[in-house]
Amino acid sequence: MADAILHIEEADIYQRDNLVLSKVNLKIERGEFFYLIGKTGSGKSSLMKTLYGYLQLKRGKGKVVDFDLMQLKEKEIPFLRRKIGIVFQDFKLLNDRTVFDNLLFVLKATGWKDKEKMKAKIYEVLEKVDMKTKDYKKPFELSGGEQQRVAIARALLNDPDLILADEPTGNLDPKTSLEVMQLLNEIHQSGKSILMATHDYALIVKFKQKTIKCEGGELFEVVQQATV
Repeated sequence: MADAILHIEEADIYQRDNLVLSKVNLKIERGEFFYLIGKTGSGKSSLMKTLYGYLQLKRGKGKVVDFDLMQLKEKEIPFLRRKIGIVFQDFKLLNDRTVFDNLLFVLKATGWKDKEKMKAKIYEVLEKVDMKTKDYKKPFELSGGEQQRVAIARALLNDPDLILADEPTGNLDPKTSLEVMQLLNEIHQSGKSILMATHDYALIVKFKQKTIKCEGGELFEVVQQATV
Protein backbone atom coordinates (compact mmCIF):
# COMPACT_ATOMS: atom_id res chain seq x y z
CA MET A 1 0.00 0.00 0.00
CA ALA A 2 2.93 2.32 0.68
CA ASP A 3 3.56 2.84 -3.01
CA ALA A 4 -0.08 3.19 -4.08
CA ILE A 5 -0.62 6.54 -5.76
CA LEU A 6 -4.38 5.97 -5.74
CA HIS A 7 -6.27 3.64 -3.44
CA ILE A 8 -10.02 3.46 -3.01
CA GLU A 9 -11.92 0.83 -1.06
CA GLU A 10 -15.63 0.04 -0.92
CA ALA A 11 -16.33 3.52 -2.30
CA ASP A 12 -19.75 4.63 -3.52
CA ILE A 13 -19.57 7.15 -6.38
CA TYR A 14 -22.42 9.63 -6.74
CA GLN A 15 -23.38 12.07 -9.50
CA ARG A 16 -25.46 14.60 -7.54
CA ASP A 17 -27.83 12.31 -5.57
CA ASN A 18 -27.64 9.36 -7.95
CA LEU A 19 -25.49 6.39 -6.99
CA VAL A 20 -23.61 5.53 -10.21
CA LEU A 21 -20.97 3.06 -8.93
CA SER A 22 -21.07 1.07 -5.72
CA LYS A 23 -18.39 -0.66 -3.64
CA VAL A 24 -15.56 0.48 -5.91
CA ASN A 25 -12.12 -0.96 -5.17
CA LEU A 26 -9.16 0.36 -7.14
CA LYS A 27 -5.47 0.52 -6.44
CA ILE A 28 -2.89 2.09 -8.75
CA GLU A 29 0.76 1.77 -7.79
CA ARG A 30 3.37 4.34 -8.66
CA GLY A 31 4.26 4.01 -12.36
CA GLU A 32 1.20 1.95 -13.39
CA PHE A 33 -1.08 2.68 -16.37
CA PHE A 34 -4.77 1.74 -16.31
CA TYR A 35 -7.46 2.16 -18.95
CA LEU A 36 -10.96 2.93 -17.68
CA ILE A 37 -13.65 1.74 -20.10
CA GLY A 38 -17.44 1.55 -20.13
CA LYS A 39 -20.45 2.92 -21.96
CA THR A 40 -21.50 6.56 -21.77
CA GLY A 41 -23.32 7.04 -18.47
CA SER A 42 -21.64 4.03 -16.83
CA GLY A 43 -19.86 6.22 -14.26
CA LYS A 44 -16.39 6.76 -15.76
CA SER A 45 -16.50 10.55 -15.63
CA SER A 46 -18.09 10.58 -12.18
CA LEU A 47 -15.26 8.38 -10.89
CA MET A 48 -12.68 10.70 -12.48
CA LYS A 49 -14.35 13.79 -11.03
CA THR A 50 -14.37 12.20 -7.57
CA LEU A 51 -10.64 11.49 -7.85
CA TYR A 52 -9.78 15.15 -8.50
CA GLY A 53 -12.19 16.56 -5.94
CA TYR A 54 -14.95 17.88 -8.22
CA LEU A 55 -17.44 15.40 -6.76
CA GLN A 56 -17.48 14.51 -3.07
CA LEU A 57 -16.73 10.99 -1.86
CA LYS A 58 -19.63 10.24 0.49
CA ARG A 59 -19.00 6.63 1.44
CA GLY A 60 -15.97 4.34 1.58
CA LYS A 61 -12.26 5.05 1.72
CA GLY A 62 -10.25 6.99 -0.83
CA LYS A 63 -6.70 8.23 -0.97
CA VAL A 64 -5.21 10.00 -4.00
CA VAL A 65 -1.61 11.32 -3.99
CA ASP A 66 -1.68 11.32 -0.16
CA PHE A 67 -4.99 13.22 0.10
CA ASP A 68 -7.85 11.56 1.96
CA LEU A 69 -10.93 12.08 -0.23
CA MET A 70 -13.36 11.55 2.66
CA GLN A 71 -11.69 14.31 4.69
CA LEU A 72 -10.98 16.62 1.72
CA LYS A 73 -11.80 20.24 2.49
CA GLU A 74 -12.71 22.83 -0.14
CA LYS A 75 -9.49 24.79 0.47
CA GLU A 76 -7.37 21.64 -0.06
CA ILE A 77 -8.73 20.88 -3.54
CA PRO A 78 -6.26 23.21 -5.37
CA PHE A 79 -3.36 21.45 -3.58
CA LEU A 80 -4.72 18.04 -4.59
CA ARG A 81 -4.95 19.21 -8.21
CA ARG A 82 -1.37 20.46 -8.18
CA LYS A 83 -0.26 16.87 -7.64
CA ILE A 84 -2.53 15.53 -10.38
CA GLY A 85 -2.31 16.32 -14.08
CA ILE A 86 -5.78 16.41 -15.67
CA VAL A 87 -6.30 16.03 -19.43
CA PHE A 88 -9.81 16.59 -20.78
CA GLN A 89 -11.50 15.51 -24.01
CA ASP A 90 -12.30 19.11 -25.00
CA PHE A 91 -8.84 20.51 -24.10
CA LYS A 92 -10.21 23.37 -21.91
CA LEU A 93 -7.63 25.88 -23.18
CA LEU A 94 -8.22 29.64 -22.93
CA ASN A 95 -8.82 30.83 -26.51
CA ASP A 96 -7.97 34.49 -25.83
CA ARG A 97 -4.39 33.64 -24.73
CA THR A 98 -1.37 32.21 -26.48
CA VAL A 99 -0.08 28.72 -25.75
CA PHE A 100 2.64 30.27 -23.55
CA ASP A 101 0.12 32.39 -21.64
CA ASN A 102 -2.21 29.41 -21.12
CA LEU A 103 0.60 27.63 -19.32
CA LEU A 104 1.73 30.78 -17.49
CA PHE A 105 -1.83 31.21 -16.17
CA VAL A 106 -1.69 27.74 -14.57
CA LEU A 107 1.71 28.34 -12.97
CA LYS A 108 0.58 31.66 -11.48
CA ALA A 109 -2.65 30.03 -10.24
CA THR A 110 -0.64 27.29 -8.51
CA GLY A 111 1.67 29.64 -6.66
CA TRP A 112 4.73 30.07 -8.89
CA LYS A 113 6.40 33.49 -8.54
CA ASP A 114 9.82 33.46 -10.22
CA LYS A 115 9.45 34.65 -13.85
CA GLU A 116 12.60 32.93 -15.13
CA LYS A 117 11.67 29.62 -13.50
CA MET A 118 8.17 29.86 -14.94
CA LYS A 119 9.50 30.54 -18.43
CA ALA A 120 11.98 27.64 -18.16
CA LYS A 121 9.25 25.26 -16.96
CA ILE A 122 6.88 26.24 -19.76
CA TYR A 123 9.49 25.59 -22.44
CA GLU A 124 10.51 22.34 -20.75
CA VAL A 125 6.97 20.88 -20.97
CA LEU A 126 6.36 22.27 -24.48
CA GLU A 127 9.58 20.56 -25.57
CA LYS A 128 8.28 17.25 -24.18
CA VAL A 129 5.13 17.45 -26.32
CA ASP A 130 6.92 18.86 -29.40
CA MET A 131 5.08 22.22 -29.28
CA LYS A 132 7.91 24.60 -28.38
CA THR A 133 7.78 26.41 -31.72
CA LYS A 134 4.01 27.09 -31.40
CA ASP A 135 4.23 28.99 -28.10
CA TYR A 136 2.98 32.25 -29.66
CA LYS A 137 -0.16 30.77 -31.24
CA LYS A 138 -3.65 30.88 -29.80
CA PRO A 139 -5.53 27.58 -29.36
CA PHE A 140 -7.96 28.26 -32.22
CA GLU A 141 -4.97 28.52 -34.58
CA LEU A 142 -3.93 24.94 -33.73
CA SER A 143 -5.24 21.57 -34.88
CA GLY A 144 -7.12 19.35 -32.41
CA GLY A 145 -4.04 17.18 -31.95
CA GLU A 146 -1.85 20.22 -31.26
CA GLN A 147 -4.36 21.55 -28.74
CA GLN A 148 -4.35 18.21 -26.92
CA ARG A 149 -0.53 18.26 -26.86
CA VAL A 150 -0.69 21.68 -25.19
CA ALA A 151 -3.27 20.31 -22.74
CA ILE A 152 -0.90 17.44 -21.91
CA ALA A 153 1.96 19.95 -21.46
CA ARG A 154 -0.29 21.88 -19.07
CA ALA A 155 -0.95 18.67 -17.11
CA LEU A 156 2.81 18.16 -16.70
CA LEU A 157 3.57 21.68 -15.37
CA ASN A 158 3.61 20.81 -11.68
CA ASP A 159 5.38 17.46 -12.22
CA PRO A 160 2.31 15.48 -11.09
CA ASP A 161 2.48 12.06 -9.48
CA LEU A 162 -0.67 10.96 -11.31
CA ILE A 163 -2.25 11.90 -14.64
CA LEU A 164 -6.02 11.53 -15.08
CA ALA A 165 -6.88 11.57 -18.79
CA ASP A 166 -10.63 11.71 -19.46
CA GLU A 167 -11.23 10.62 -23.08
CA PRO A 168 -8.10 12.46 -24.30
CA THR A 169 -8.51 11.17 -27.86
CA GLY A 170 -12.31 11.52 -27.95
CA ASN A 171 -12.35 14.50 -30.33
CA LEU A 172 -9.42 13.42 -32.52
CA ASP A 173 -9.12 11.48 -35.77
CA PRO A 174 -7.48 8.00 -35.65
CA LYS A 175 -4.02 9.15 -36.81
CA THR A 176 -3.90 12.03 -34.31
CA SER A 177 -5.28 9.75 -31.56
CA LEU A 178 -2.36 7.42 -32.16
CA GLU A 179 0.15 10.28 -31.87
CA VAL A 180 -1.40 11.51 -28.61
CA MET A 181 -1.43 7.95 -27.26
CA GLN A 182 2.24 7.50 -28.13
CA LEU A 183 2.96 10.72 -26.24
CA LEU A 184 1.05 9.51 -23.17
CA ASN A 185 2.91 6.20 -23.44
CA GLU A 186 6.27 8.02 -23.38
CA ILE A 187 5.14 10.00 -20.32
CA HIS A 188 4.16 6.73 -18.63
CA GLN A 189 7.55 5.20 -19.46
CA SER A 190 9.21 8.19 -17.77
CA GLY A 191 7.64 6.94 -14.51
CA LYS A 192 4.24 8.65 -14.30
CA SER A 193 1.08 6.84 -13.18
CA ILE A 194 -1.82 7.26 -15.62
CA LEU A 195 -5.54 6.51 -15.43
CA MET A 196 -7.13 7.05 -18.83
CA ALA A 197 -10.85 6.85 -19.57
CA THR A 198 -11.43 5.91 -23.20
CA HIS A 199 -13.88 4.55 -25.77
CA ASP A 200 -11.09 3.88 -28.25
CA TYR A 201 -10.67 0.11 -28.29
CA ALA A 202 -8.13 0.26 -31.14
CA LEU A 203 -5.73 2.07 -28.79
CA ILE A 204 -6.37 -0.43 -25.99
CA VAL A 205 -5.45 -3.28 -28.32
CA LYS A 206 -2.37 -1.52 -29.69
CA PHE A 207 -1.01 -0.20 -26.37
CA LYS A 208 -1.75 -3.00 -23.93
CA GLN A 209 -2.17 -1.96 -20.30
CA LYS A 210 -4.32 -3.03 -17.37
CA THR A 211 -7.99 -2.33 -18.07
CA ILE A 212 -10.86 -1.69 -15.67
CA LYS A 213 -14.49 -1.43 -16.69
CA CYS A 214 -17.57 0.38 -15.38
CA GLU A 215 -20.67 -1.72 -16.02
CA GLY A 216 -23.94 -2.28 -14.20
CA GLY A 217 -22.96 0.08 -11.38
CA GLU A 218 -19.74 -1.79 -10.63
CA LEU A 219 -16.03 -1.49 -11.43
CA PHE A 220 -13.99 -4.57 -12.26
CA GLU A 221 -10.71 -5.48 -13.94
CA VAL A 222 -10.83 -6.87 -17.48
CA VAL A 223 -8.45 -9.68 -18.40
CA GLN A 224 -7.22 -8.94 -21.92
CA GLN A 225 -7.12 -11.90 -24.26
CA ALA A 226 -3.68 -12.70 -25.63
CA THR A 227 -3.60 -11.96 -29.36
CA VAL A 228 -2.15 -14.71 -31.53
